[in-house]
Amino acid sequence: MNGMDKDMPMPMPGDKPMTMMLMTFFWGKNVEILFSGWPGYGHLGMYLLALFFVFALAVIVEFLSGIRPWKQGSNRAVAGLAQTGVHALRVALAYLVMLAVMSFNVGVLIVAIAGHTLGFLVFGSQVFRRSGGQAELNERPGSALPPMKC
Repeated sequence: MNGMDKDMPMPMPGDKPMTMMLMTFFWGKNVEILFSGWPGYGHLGMYLLALFFVFALAVIVEFLSGIRPWKQGSNRAVAGLAQTGVHALRVALAYLVMLAVMSFNVGVLIVAIAGHTLGFLVFGSQVFRRSGGQAELNERPGSALPPMKC
């Protein structure tokens, strides 16, 4: 025993074993994500559920990045509060995804990236937009695109 071991308390019968957080990426289903004991050890189904949860959170973050819950001409105070509420929710969920990735599990990292990618493809890119074309995009109020010159 070295000098540091004498300060460590001895485990009592029935105590949960202490788990250490790994500081390197690893593969495997034995991981804790966001909450102590979740998804648990040796439960493939719970691990897959946790991966789906992280994936869904990442997609929701991208959805919230693209929505605008106010209309032109609406009350500025109400629109500002709605915009602030959506922003706060988006940031909170983005931090949850970040904390999940900090479990250093490669599966969690992959589903977080996949969720953000799919969410951006569906909600942030031009692929699934209903708008008619480039001219219509330039006519929208608040469009980030410069006006077209003919």
